[in-house]
Amino acid sequence: QVQLVESGGGVVQAGESLRLSCVRTGATFSNYNMAWFRQAPGKDREFVALIDWRGSRTNYADSVKGRFTISRDDANNAVYLQMTSLEPDDTANYYCARRWKQFTTSFSPGDYNYWGQGTQVTVIS
Repeated sequence: QVQLVESGGGVVQAGESLRLSCVRTGATFSNYNMAWFRQAPGKDREFVALIDWRGSRTNYADSVKGRFTISRDDANNAVYLQMTSLEPDDTANYYCARRWKQFTTSFSPGDYNYWGQGTQVTVIS
């Protein structure tokens, strides 16, 4: 059973930074791409960032490109999302996710099988 647990959210002022963590228990992260998504109230869940299974390729939503950085540490079973220059539009519940298929890439939340409970990020202007 794969379990993902996010942490690191909070309330910050615009322009500040946060680092989100996602730790897994159960099945391994290895050989799986990992992704972060977010969902604001009244909106659909949207893709934020993805890192490939080797940690050598990353993808970002245009809205966060240049401000957010995804990384992974398989030895510690963790994936991170470093968020800088936060804006009020970044306010959302942030989730990490994994597919059941190895080595595959998707930016659609419907293609992901395992989710954490989310961590809330609130950015005040």
